[in-house]
Amino acid sequence: MAGTKDAPTAAVVVDPDGVVSGWSEGGRLLLGWTAKDTVGRPVADLLVDPPPAGFPEGYGAGPTGFIALRHRDGSTVDAVLAAQPLFGPDGRPLGHVVTVQRWGRRPVIADRAFEQSPFALGVYDPELRFLWINASSGRVIAHSEEQVLGKKYRELFPEFDRELFPERDDKPYTDQLSEVARTGKPARLITVFRPLGSNYANAWATSIWPVRDAEGRVRAVANWGFDMSAEYWARQRLLILNKASGGIGRTLDVIGTAQELARTPVPGFADLVSVDLFDEVLRGEEPPSASAFTRGEPIPLSRAAQHSARGDTDRALGPMIPVSHAPGSVAARCMATGSSTVELAAEPGQGGEWAFGPGLAADPAHWPPGNPLIDGSIAADGLTGRITVPLRARGALLGVVAFSRSDRPEAFTADDLILAEELTAKAAVAIDNARRYSRERTTALTLQRSLLPQGLPNQEAVEVASRYLPGGAGAEVGGDWFDVIPLSGARVALVVGDVVGHGLHASASMGRLRTAVRTLADVDLPPDELLTHLDDLVLHLASDLQPADHFQPAGESGATCLYTVYDPVSRRFTLASAGHPLPLIISADGTRTPVPAQPGPPLGIGGLPFEATELGLPEGSLLALYTDGLVRSRKRDVDERIAELQRILNHSATSLEILCDTVMDAMLSESRTDDAALLLARTHALDPHHVADWDVGPDPAQVPGARKFAVDQVDAWGLEEAAFVTELVVSELVTNAIRYGEPPIRLRLIRDTSLICEVSDASSTAPHLRRARAFDEGGRGLLLVAQLTQGWGTRHTTSGKTIWCAQALP
Repeated sequence: MAGTKDAPTAAVVVDPDGVVSGWSEGGRLLLGWTAKDTVGRPVADLLVDPPPAGFPEGYGAGPTGFIALRHRDGSTVDAVLAAQPLFGPDGRPLGHVVTVQRWGRRPVIADRAFEQSPFALGVYDPELRFLWINASSGRVIAHSEEQVLGKKYRELFPEFDRELFPERDDKPYTDQLSEVARTGKPARLITVFRPLGSNYANAWATSIWPVRDAEGRVRAVANWGFDMSAEYWARQRLLILNKASGGIGRTLDVIGTAQELARTPVPGFADLVSVDLFDEVLRGEEPPSASAFTRGEPIPLSRAAQHSARGDTDRALGPMIPVSHAPGSVAARCMATGSSTVELAAEPGQGGEWAFGPGLAADPAHWPPGNPLIDGSIAADGLTGRITVPLRARGALLGVVAFSRSDRPEAFTADDLILAEELTAKAAVAIDNARRYSRERTTALTLQRSLLPQGLPNQEAVEVASRYLPGGAGAEVGGDWFDVIPLSGARVALVVGDVVGHGLHASASMGRLRTAVRTLADVDLPPDELLTHLDDLVLHLASDLQPADHFQPAGESGATCLYTVYDPVSRRFTLASAGHPLPLIISADGTRTPVPAQPGPPLGIGGLPFEATELGLPEGSLLALYTDGLVRSRKRDVDERIAELQRILNHSATSLEILCDTVMDAMLSESRTDDAALLLARTHALDPHHVADWDVGPDPAQVPGARKFAVDQVDAWGLEEAAFVTELVVSELVTNAIRYGEPPIRLRLIRDTSLICEVSDASSTAPHLRRARAFDEGGRGLLLVAQLTQGWGTRHTTSGKTIWCAQALP
């Protein structure tokens, strides 16, 4: 075969007349003619065809190409020749020196080039029998040319008939060779395989092409390849990092991010990944300080995520498994020192893994001195290697991550350590962001829920039910709120509002507004006046709380509020809106009662009036107060959503609680980004027999009659135990109205959840408590009323004022 012997080369001297004057031994070996046979004969006698014009003068410039020569046995020898001019000492031409070599035979230098090529070269027949390999190919397959010639590829290397990575849908390499021999189509591919006896998978860039004869038939298959393992695995690491960029930190959830970290490098990099976090991190709190790891005590953590290539130890979201790392363990040392550690079950290079190529571990650059830690104990766990990396972000230790290999024999390299640390660093920042977000969200939710009513007050004017749902998991806490406020005279205020923005500031702003509304409601202001005072308050807050550059602005400005009052005695419903959606009112027969009002400007605008609207409601009417988060949608118009809410409310439901759930389920999607609040109320009318009133003349002589009227009414209601206190407070309130008020004066008793006594007059002067001196004849009446009743107060009306007090029923 090529490279075993040099091919014969003939040297011929031709004089200027074209006669052979010299003949070499190579000429005899090439053409069979001896010097005796050829010297003195025309050189043209050696040519099969007539020589070109000017031969041999036309060959004086060097290599000339191909020519057919006559062999002594009569056969034809295709040859390539070159001619050089020959000169005497005086410069006179003496002829030419012609060198002749058989055509179809590679030059010796070409044989040497192929033989010494650093690429693995081979030629096989269509049955994949070895015809030729170069020295590099012999080193790769650990066989000499003599050992493989004539033998089939599949018999010598059966491992190439299997797939190393079935998930890549790669064909076995021998199938690729066979396909080229069968189809005659060349192929280029990257082949990743782990030969028998090797602990490393190598990646080879390979080209396979058919070798054809003169008629175009495929007579052999050739291939060449070079080991590109370092480049290939570097690219695979980059792909894993790219996958991590889009796959880790997609949600602001600590456990979800840990799960993403556990899944990303499996199975391309590791077979098992576990993520252990401190309980403080899971709760959104600050992680423990570094001093906690130097006490020589076990370090308690929780297994937040674990993912295996086998799928038998995956941990989904759910209760965490407590884990403890003993002092002196690899994980404990990593957390204490802040540095990563690589453990290998055995030294790289043991076990004959160099039988087929060196692999990556042969490169000293992959393992600096001191790495890795050879730990045979991990083999007992079925592991070939493990990388332990502390999970650190912004100087805080959050936990520890372990990347383990068990199903593959390749040992981790220093490049693998870099990849593990990059993945962990990326996840650590995402986990810390999620922890901080969880802390702020929990704080905001706690504040918001503490400011929302935990239980609706006991009153009989309306039956109420409510729902509040914060935005989706990806959204911050908002400022939606609602309230039910009992008022004097058995009335009740229904309130709903929405603060612009999200987060802790919105929750705080909502709390300020809710407190302000309750304070103003306690003064018994009409809805329009209450919103006017609330608007002024927001303007003052905005001017008093001008934020610095690093503070978020107060959220009260631009907030909306709907304030309504229902009176069960008169069945009158009064409302005013500051930029908030108007309520839906549905009668007991299912017809919608239109609200002839327009929302006023949002709070914080200032200078614009709010208008109150009053309308009568049939008993059993359904009131629906809501925030815009319930009807807002990116796909549908608000009016369409309100009409849909109207249809849902029309469905008969015996329970307001069930109706609330039906509305929230139908109106809200999982992808919502805003809070939603809903307050449903069904009105009740107070029994006329539970209300009694009497006109009082502006004469002190009317006081005994007022007392008797009150006592008789209380006795008629069966509340004899309340008669004494009622007689006393009626006497004091009526006396004050006659003495300090203006007619007309009216006394009203209401039996509701409490016994209410009201005295109205036309004066706008409000009474107030004062401390009477020892010898004062008056000034003790209101003090007695305040001491004997649950509460008392004054509310102003368009025609004057009403003084009221309430007693607890026995």
